[in-house]
Amino acid sequence: MTTPGKFLSLEGLEGVGKTTNLAFIKERVEAAGYELVVTREPGGTELGEALRDVLLHSHHSMQAETEMLIMAASRSEHLASVILPALADGKWVLSDRYLDASLAYQGGGRGIGVQTVRHVHQLAGVTRLPDKTWLLDMPVNVGRERIQKRGKLDRIETENVAFFERCREAYLAVATAEPERIDVIDASQSIAEVQAAIDKSLAPLLQRID
Repeated sequence: MTTPGKFLSLEGLEGVGKTTNLAFIKERVEAAGYELVVTREPGGTELGEALRDVLLHSHHSMQAETEMLIMAASRSEHLASVILPALADGKWVLSDRYLDASLAYQGGGRGIGVQTVRHVHQLAGVTRLPDKTWLLDMPVNVGRERIQKRGKLDRIETENVAFFERCREAYLAVATAEPERIDVIDASQSIAEVQAAIDKSLAPLLQRID
């Protein structure tokens, strides 16, 4: 019988260093001998990637509830088509954002409410939570300074400071409510310090394969 894999997710606002640290986690998990599927949200499936384009690059305005429902639809497909089958096959899954992102962005940032977003996702069949989530956290203004250097911003990245402050507040509230699952990492530290904190958190999950 195949032992189910572990489900990991990395969260945080724009500019916190998710890309760099995804690569670091991937390296650590694979070095321990596990097969790893790295995926992202919105996206992860053919349908999800199409919806990602609508969410991030559409110039059309949309209601907050519409945005939430598109995210829930994409996530439901992602979970059923990619995440759960990989875990059942004994693979590990590392997702760049997952449900916590909607709790923060639509629940907090858009003002829909965290519990409403949770309920909608439950109706969509999104009931599997990650085994471990790392929330990379830093002051909003620091992250915004970083993304301004990237060039063209997507639809979400162009939101105002107040929006991202609400997102951050929601992220931290969820982390406070689920301390065993979510580890908050101070992303304003050096990369070495951030990765040392992630490594310390990840180590208990890894059973080295000889």
